[in-house]
Amino acid sequence: MTGPLPRRRFLGALVGAAAATLAGAPARAAAYRWDGHALGGAVSLTVAGIRRAAAEDAVAACLDEIERLENLFSLFRPDSALSRLNRAGALDDPGPDMVALLARAQSMARLTGGAFDPTVQPLWELHAAGPPAPDALRACLRRVGWRGLSVSPRRIVLGPGMAVSLNGIAQGHITDRVADLLRRRGVGHALVDMGEHRATGPRDAAGAPWRLADRAGGTVALAAGAVATSAPAGTVFEPSGRRHHIFDPRRGTCPRRHRQVTVTAPTATLADALATACHVLDPGQARAVVARLAGAGVAVGVEVVGAGGDRRRL
Repeated sequence: MTGPLPRRRFLGALVGAAAATLAGAPARAAAYRWDGHALGGAVSLTVAGIRRAAAEDAVAACLDEIERLENLFSLFRPDSALSRLNRAGALDDPGPDMVALLARAQSMARLTGGAFDPTVQPLWELHAAGPPAPDALRACLRRVGWRGLSVSPRRIVLGPGMAVSLNGIAQGHITDRVADLLRRRGVGHALVDMGEHRATGPRDAAGAPWRLADRAGGTVALAAGAVATSAPAGTVFEPSGRRHHIFDPRRGTCPRRHRQVTVTAPTATLADALATACHVLDPGQARAVVARLAGAGVAVGVEVVGAGGDRRRL
């Protein structure tokens, strides 16, 4: 991460203030907040409207679920299912969670015309090693392409030299799983922050929204659904920021069209992947994707902050 205030912590700043305010309310309405680390960064769970003992029990169940899912999707854990897939090029009996998330990643790749692609891990490794030579970049691109990923309940197979990164969608998926777990437990006032955010409902019984700040100085009010913010400055490979963690899978370059993209959507999985894709898509292409989703009954909002700091909705 670079910059004085990484994206995840900055987005949590106003949430923390809200939780502190709620803590002075009656015991049943008090907010309980857990802060920790998962998925390679700072995360938090804020639960309001239930007694502390019930909140602690709900958060403990969420932490068990996060641990289980990290053991599947994390690139930071050498024995995770994803790390084993990348090493071996195949994974037998991958389990329903891995199959579902990779199938969703392929669906997002199809929807965005390849602007979102789960097979960009070779590009990450190439750019992290230094400015790529043209020949090296062309060779790397031959190992990138979501159509080379075969997914079935019995076996997942990668094409030669390929590797998967779920960094652009796994955070959203885990956010959704944790939020769904809280809702099954009857928690109607909670905010899950796994790098992306999802609310199980408003901040309190009066319907006050959760308020989130982005690193470009804007705020988002969230009473239900999810929001994801993606910024090239989140992780950079050189001080200038020209090479960063968001890649155009078709060219192998790092797009610099937007300083930040924020997406609101019914699920964090969708918001997460679409926020990444919109850095690659031009505005017309992004609007076409939003229109296709709207045509399927899925309402999303996309706000971009341009390289010059101008803020606009697509």
